[in-house]
Amino acid sequence: MKMKKPHFKILKITLLSIFVSGFIACGTDREEDLGTENPATEILKETYTIDRFKVLNITPNLPANSQLTWSIKDSVISQNAQLEFISPYLKNYPLTLKVETNGTVKTYQSFINVTKEAGNYSKYISNVFDFRPAIGQFTNEIPQYSAGNTESNLINEAKKALVGSNTTMISLGGFGGYVVFGFDHTIPNMNGRDFKVLGNAFWGNEAGEARSGSCEAGIILVAYDKNKNGKPDEDEWYEIAGSEYFKNTTIKNYSITYYKPDLNRTPVAGTEFWQTDVEYVKWQDNFGNSGYKTKNAFHDQSYFPLWISDVSYTLKGTKIEDNFYDQSGTGNYWVGKSFDFGYADNAPNTDEGSNIDISWAVDKNGNYVKLPGIDFIKVYTAINQEAGWLGEVSTEVSGAYDLHIK
Repeated sequence: MKMKKPHFKILKITLLSIFVSGFIACGTDREEDLGTENPATEILKETYTIDRFKVLNITPNLPANSQLTWSIKDSVISQNAQLEFISPYLKNYPLTLKVETNGTVKTYQSFINVTKEAGNYSKYISNVFDFRPAIGQFTNEIPQYSAGNTESNLINEAKKALVGSNTTMISLGGFGGYVVFGFDHTIPNMNGRDFKVLGNAFWGNEAGEARSGSCEAGIILVAYDKNKNGKPDEDEWYEIAGSEYFKNTTIKNYSITYYKPDLNRTPVAGTEFWQTDVEYVKWQDNFGNSGYKTKNAFHDQSYFPLWISDVSYTLKGTKIEDNFYDQSGTGNYWVGKSFDFGYADNAPNTDEGSNIDISWAVDKNGNYVKLPGIDFIKVYTAINQEAGWLGEVSTEVSGAYDLHIK
């Protein structure tokens, strides 16, 4: 019997070790389960640092069914799973994240420290990516086309005209003519209006009604460079919903095709002295309408872009209603009324009406989107109208700048 006691003792110790190991293992499993709740240090860092005009992305590791509310002091800034934060100010922002998961609410705190960028950003346009005007009396003139020029040459000419503070002007021609440009930083989406597009609109002293004169509205689209590839991609564009966007007089998905004129045909002069060819450039839209763009006596160069070799080209976009009318009744005095808000070349450069709010941006279904800021802008002529001897309604662009950089 005495010989068996050591074996029994060893067995007890072995069983006890197994039991203790199992207990510790079970305890470890429970700690991992609790760990899925994520302590505060895993949800938010104690502080984040980002340069001015740069977007800070914060994506906390939380269950998919969590409802998030991001706040700076008492102001809610987002309710998305990912926070995209940007600021033009050198400040330290107290950040609060409230998380509700399965009825349980937890609150996490952090700080965002916004610091000075290494270089100096320009408030003005830094690059032009694309330029294609529609038919117009200033096409091939503003900017100037030279024999043998390619599309790349004309984009470069538009760049010379629009980049920086010392700008000139380009004409987009009739409906759909467009230009695409960008900045060396992200223009932040702050409270109020964020950027200005420059044109050559003006109020007419004899127009007889407020905010009227020469206003040739252009649709504005904006893009945030979400994938950071330095160029505007098709899925990044959003339209600025101006005052006419939701009206039944506005046509979405409008397209127009312009046909190259036959240089050997005999011009058809009109009844007015300025109508040198009333059947100059044929056009047709996707609603079955067609007509001609008139050539006038004031500009005798080609109105069809000479660097386009195709026999026709098509431009698309949102079309708003005609806004020019013959106030004189005799064809002598045409007036273009300004729309309420949200368009380029729709108000003088010194007027608040030429300032744009990024928060007006909508997706293709007309739903407002919350962009942290924008890197690119596209402007195109929004009207398909001829205003007598003034010629086609054509948006002009003479620059743009960020309202947040002083």
